[in-house]
Amino acid sequence: MYEPIRTPSSRGSAHSTMAGTPSDFPHRSREEELDIQLAAHLAALLAVTDELRAAVPSAELDSAAARLAQQVSRLRGGRTPVRATLAAGPAHPRPSVLHERAHALAGRALLVAASRADTAAAILAAQRMDAHAAALAGAGELSTAG
Repeated sequence: MYEPIRTPSSRGSAHSTMAGTPSDFPHRSREEELDIQLAAHLAALLAVTDELRAAVPSAELDSAAARLAQQVSRLRGGRTPVRATLAAGPAHPRPSVLHERAHALAGRALLVAASRADTAAAILAAQRMDAHAAALAGAGELSTAG
C-alpha cells in the first residue's frame, strides 16, 4: 500500500541527514538557542536602559544597567556586551517611549528566561518590567494595547 523511498531525494538533500551520517552544518541544542535569545533580549533591554540613563539619569537605572550587563556577559560566556555612551539631547525619544520599549523587551526576556528556567534572568526581567510599568503609570502613559 505504501512503499518507502529507497533513494534519497534529489531536492533539498544538502541539509538532510541520514541515520548515522554527520550533518554538514552545525546544530545547537535548545538550551543554546534559548541562551542566545535571552542574551539578545537582555542586550536590547540594556541598550534601551542606557538610552534612558542618558535622557533621565538615575541611580536606579545605573544599577539596572550594571545587572543587565552582568547577565548578558554570563549568557555570552564572559564576553562583555558592547555599550554606547549616549549624551542626552533632542534626538532622543521621550522617556515614556523608551519605558514602553523597555517594558516590552523585559517581557520578551522574561518569557525566554522562564522557558530556559533561568531564575536570575527571570527575576531581573520581572523587576525591570515592574519598574518600567511604574514609570509609565507615574507619567500616566501606560498604554492599554499589548
